[in-house]
Amino acid sequence: MTIPGKKAQSAAALLVSGRHRRDASSRTLLLFNFDWDQLGFSRWQAEFPADSAGFDLFTFPSNARLASFDLQRFVDRLARKARRKRWRAVTSNHEQFGALAAAMLAERMGWPGTPVRAVLACQHKLYARRVLQEVAPEANTWAEALPARYGEPIPDGIAYPIFIKPVKAAFSVLARTVHNRAELTAMTRFGAWELWVIRHLVEPFERIAATRLPAAGSAHRLMLEAPVAGQQYNLDGYVFAGELHALGFVESVMYPGTQAFMRFDYPCALPAAARVQALDVARRFLEAVGFTHGLFNMEFFHDAAHDQLTVIEFNPRMAAQFSDLYLRVDGVDLHRVALELAHGRDPRLLPHAEPNAGAAASFVYRSFELAEQPPMPSLWQRRELAQQFPDAMLFRFAKTPAQIARDFKWLGSYRYGILHLGGHDAHDLRARCEAASRLLGWPIPYTHPSAETAYNLPLPLPALSLESPR
Repeated sequence: MTIPGKKAQSAAALLVSGRHRRDASSRTLLLFNFDWDQLGFSRWQAEFPADSAGFDLFTFPSNARLASFDLQRFVDRLARKARRKRWRAVTSNHEQFGALAAAMLAERMGWPGTPVRAVLACQHKLYARRVLQEVAPEANTWAEALPARYGEPIPDGIAYPIFIKPVKAAFSVLARTVHNRAELTAMTRFGAWELWVIRHLVEPFERIAATRLPAAGSAHRLMLEAPVAGQQYNLDGYVFAGELHALGFVESVMYPGTQAFMRFDYPCALPAAARVQALDVARRFLEAVGFTHGLFNMEFFHDAAHDQLTVIEFNPRMAAQFSDLYLRVDGVDLHRVALELAHGRDPRLLPHAEPNAGAAASFVYRSFELAEQPPMPSLWQRRELAQQFPDAMLFRFAKTPAQIARDFKWLGSYRYGILHLGGHDAHDLRARCEAASRLLGWPIPYTHPSAETAYNLPLPLPALSLESPR
């Protein structure tokens, strides 16, 4: 990493001296280390020798392990191996299983980690709504469990439109607005294979929550929420030694008329007052659930016309897809932040890399037509992309017709690619995205020419103590 200036050099010296020195013989355990995390953590393999454990939910035969997966047994096996493997820390940004497993193992071994109860409280979406209603009702929306289990008749008395989502899920699966009883009925009807997948995804969490957070109730449910209007944003930050530190705000841009992400922009134009409010709401919620250590991501809406902020959910881990954006623009590597936290060290002491972009985005390419399967870029196209855009990061998601059909039912669209790029500013970023998209043969993930690229420079981010008065 480039270390600009004496201040950064001093910080770097602190990292390798005294209590900040890492035992050279120790190793870090990375749980469910795939995709964004595999790329991010690999940047630090020399400084942080690591081992990985866990399986890939999205590839066969790895995901066959879902059939017999039990979180407690998984953690028990890792604990028995820890001394022999010289593991001294654990981290994970995997929403479905990894974040909870890392918290359980850290607790078991006496390593730094997010408290288990705090992870459960964040991931049980209905329980999180109840906590938010107590500590920050102005940032909450009405929510309750759907009074029908999978496949049961939908009762009368539900006011439409209504937003429906699973009590425990990830990646916006089965989360959308429904406008009438017929749509809600269709959303709650699953085939035998779908029910098997849903139950096996939720059951490992359910077993732990039943003993460690019984007040939350069953996670084998869908829940209803009052729809909320506004632009969607993400607050990324971490808690260390009782203090909440903001890393930044990322804007989520949707495909017009849908709830499907089109891209994630950094930096963004969220007003300063809304940033302060978001940080205050995060502090109150995280304090209430006992979140004393670790990275978090808070998704929320901001209705600028009414100056209203509404929390969508809290994720008790890094939004790994954004790590590259922060690295490009701020020189802050969130994966290095995760490693420092896992070893109990203050990430504020880290030197920054030299930023290489004034703006960056994660562009998401989707199809909204079931019969349409956009072609994957050829080897020649990928080579040209690498030559013309050496900073580009490309992900391709080729899927079978059955997988595409399931995506449409669960997500309402089919994601076939993601591209990361940087630019001198928002306008340069858009021009580069347009050229790269044409090269790949994919539609350009922008809609309105001027409004979408007129955001401001990032604003300063205050730190808030979790122990300060409300």
